[in-house]
Amino acid sequence: MCGIVGYLGDKQAYPILIKGLKRLEYRGYDSAGCALLNENLELKVYKTKGKVSSLEEYCKDKDVSGTLGIAHTRWATHGEPNDTNAHPHYSQSKNLALIHNGIIENYLSIKQMLTKNGYKFQSQTDTEVLVQAIEFVKTKYDCSLFEAVKRTLHFVIGAYAICVIEKGKNDTLVAARKGSPLIVGIGEGDFFIGSDATPIVEYTNNVIYLDDEEVVLLEKGNRPLINTINNEEIEHDISKIELELNDIEKQGYPHFMLKEIFEQPKSFDLCMNGRLNVEKKEIKLSGIIDHIDKFKQCNKIIITACGTSWHAGLIGKYLFEEFCRIPVVVEVASEFRYRNPVIKQGDILIPISQSGETADTLAAIELARKKGAFIYGICNVVGSSIARATDSGTYTHAGPEIGVASTKAFTTQVIVLTMMALSIGKELKTITNEKYESIVKELCNINEKVESILEKAKEIEQISKIFTYARNFMYLGRGYNYPVALEGALKLKEISYIHAEGYPAAEMKHGPIALIDDEMPCVVIAPLLKTYEKVLSNIEEIRSRKGKIIAIVTQGDKDIKNIADMCFEIPQTEECLTSILSVIPLQLFSYYVAVEKGRDVDQPRNLAKSVTVE
Repeated sequence: MCGIVGYLGDKQAYPILIKGLKRLEYRGYDSAGCALLNENLELKVYKTKGKVSSLEEYCKDKDVSGTLGIAHTRWATHGEPNDTNAHPHYSQSKNLALIHNGIIENYLSIKQMLTKNGYKFQSQTDTEVLVQAIEFVKTKYDCSLFEAVKRTLHFVIGAYAICVIEKGKNDTLVAARKGSPLIVGIGEGDFFIGSDATPIVEYTNNVIYLDDEEVVLLEKGNRPLINTINNEEIEHDISKIELELNDIEKQGYPHFMLKEIFEQPKSFDLCMNGRLNVEKKEIKLSGIIDHIDKFKQCNKIIITACGTSWHAGLIGKYLFEEFCRIPVVVEVASEFRYRNPVIKQGDILIPISQSGETADTLAAIELARKKGAFIYGICNVVGSSIARATDSGTYTHAGPEIGVASTKAFTTQVIVLTMMALSIGKELKTITNEKYESIVKELCNINEKVESILEKAKEIEQISKIFTYARNFMYLGRGYNYPVALEGALKLKEISYIHAEGYPAAEMKHGPIALIDDEMPCVVIAPLLKTYEKVLSNIEEIRSRKGKIIAIVTQGDKDIKNIADMCFEIPQTEECLTSILSVIPLQLFSYYVAVEKGRDVDQPRNLAKSVTVE
């Protein structure tokens, strides 16, 4: 969602804030703004609709001096994207300025109370209501900003990550969080605030991860003071950021998405490093080893996730049921949390999230925990909320993913799920040693096979130019490649704005076949697997209706090559690993179609990288 950055120290804040906003722009980008306490201790707010570059242009002739500041990139929730609704927001007296990520659910009732007390509002946002409420409490109780924030958050319902600064006090910054991530960076005599580590890593790798309903007071010359909103003092250990500055730069690529597609072999190495022993042909996951009895005794696994991670979870269902013989259900987290799902003591919930901050997935974790489930998380970001909310888990170690459209996160999630299923299956003796060793051997070779697909990127780029005319696409797959059809369709519509739908190939005859004509391209994932002949029949059905066919085929396939309009080849591999290979050309295809159509690939309209509010 929105991006937050703050600075308190002896350096000029504005350059740090702007650089931080650029690194956070993938989180929200319909408006941007900053608040600075200048050398005269005046509180200045500058904000504008558009991207961070628009804010820079707006600030060219403004006083941006000061060593204390907060800044924000917005992804609109309450109120349309415009200058007025952009953050930061002043309080009525203009003595306070606040930035906010999240949604205040009871903002209307608070606004009505404040209106009765003479407060007027300039924007349509819940955020302005919050800063006005803090000022109201501060005035009513004649208390410090730190105390006012704690008191105010007592009657706030919803999610928030906030930073507040006060006119006349250039040595104080107050921040708080509930349901939205917030990190405090500890420098040498200065402090940094970020909604993730990307704006902080250049200056320090020492951070504190705030927990829900915690408020931090940062003052020059003092250590951070952390209280709960109930005024209980909290001590946090300082953690180390596992992130390098080069990881969040484009390094010569035109877009982060393309860089991240090409980083997948490296990400696979990081994901499997220390877990997959090539010589012994075995997999060891500490989270599984430590809790194998939970998996031996469980009656059901529930996988819950959103978006791309949900597609990875669908592949996980195939893996766990085939190799572990444990029943698996896969739930969209946003639906799961509002049902009354059947969860029994001893069931296992596997939440999957790239960011580790997805609001619906976090809520699903809490629901399952209350019903007695064991929680085993899969996420990418060390120290994230989901990582801290689970009983155990496995990090994907994909490295930072900045592009909004997820690529390497998906494939590393599938690799983690594969390693989990193999590890558990071996312990349960539900997979033969021969099959286990064969798949492990293929995992060792998967990098080389992905690299061979990436070497053909130019061919995919040329083919993609043909299909920019299309208004609709259909993606078809079977078995392990049905979720890949869903993922391929999602990638195309996310970044090119072409409507696309994924289906199980055999379901085409149950309705979607009515859409096929000479203007409907169909992407068919058709490697040489046990369902090959059936998928070949589906292709013939499309062909007979003059549909354009783009096929993903195994190297050396001639039958489909003879009838498809275009083909992308992938190497032969174990059936359970084909999804890792077949998704790569679809990622590249979506990317090149979007580029050819002139889309903003890394920051597609209306989308944010991590959905930290409902």
